[in-house]
Amino acid sequence: MTIQNISKKLASNVSYIIIAFSILAFFHPTLFFWANSYSAALLGVAMFGMGLTISVEDFKILCKRPREITIGCIAQYTIMPALAYCLSKVFYLPPDIALGVILVGCCPGGTASNVITYIADGDVPLSVGMTMVSTLFAPIMTPFLVYILADKWVEVHFFAMLLSTVKIVLLPITLGIFINYLFPRQVEKSKNVLPLVSIIAIVLLISAIVALNSEKLLHSALLILVVVILHNLLGLLLGMIVSRFFRLSHKKETAVAIEVSMQNSGLAINLALTNFAANPIATIPGAIFSVWHNIAGSIFASLRRTRNDICTR
Repeated sequence: MTIQNISKKLASNVSYIIIAFSILAFFHPTLFFWANSYSAALLGVAMFGMGLTISVEDFKILCKRPREITIGCIAQYTIMPALAYCLSKVFYLPPDIALGVILVGCCPGGTASNVITYIADGDVPLSVGMTMVSTLFAPIMTPFLVYILADKWVEVHFFAMLLSTVKIVLLPITLGIFINYLFPRQVEKSKNVLPLVSIIAIVLLISAIVALNSEKLLHSALLILVVVILHNLLGLLLGMIVSRFFRLSHKKETAVAIEVSMQNSGLAINLALTNFAANPIATIPGAIFSVWHNIAGSIFASLRRTRNDICTR
């Protein structure tokens, strides 16, 4: 079996892999304690891998389709943060958990959304464009939104968060784009390995978080799971409603709905670790969201593709 086949196999089963390693980390936390020291590096590797997949040609989509990308990104940075805040108030969440939920809601779209959009037979170029733009805006939008929404529960240091996001997101992605521009042939040869590296990095990051909070999970896991599921599914529903309001096509609607509902939860985890060390439980919503949004996204994609197949018969 080739590395490309292994990468594809792992990518299509990433939810099960995360669940398996999370269970292992829960019952044997000492196996993953070491990974906590490398949390920023692990996410940086995943962001660098994303940068390597972006070429100068990809930026042309911003000029060709500004309307759809603008709609998607505005929806991303309004729907999910607002839902996070509302759910935190409705469920009277403790400060640690409310912070974690808001961090997830204020992050850009996750790269997994591009794969899920492809499976759902959605508009993949639009999905890639929205992920790229929302991620590049993350160093400003994520700290700003967290500062506005989470300050009710905990003290938020805007500039410290901004600096963390620049280090974790903007620098690795920019470096990846730059290397892809300078050495396109070499990068093309390595693209088969990139998904594998990113999956390993995210799995280790989530396992480390579960290991670090294994005892506390017993008391709060069910509440967080309920909030995470509602956050994701309501984001999916509102993403579809917004798309229909602006009369986007069926494929574009699919891309926008998936993009809005699937967050870069790895970034939320890392920001919680680096900026809110006094609130360790704040990392858990991101870890649970990482598992759930892949499961829900895959189910939604299957239903969407089935509907497309029926309509085209």
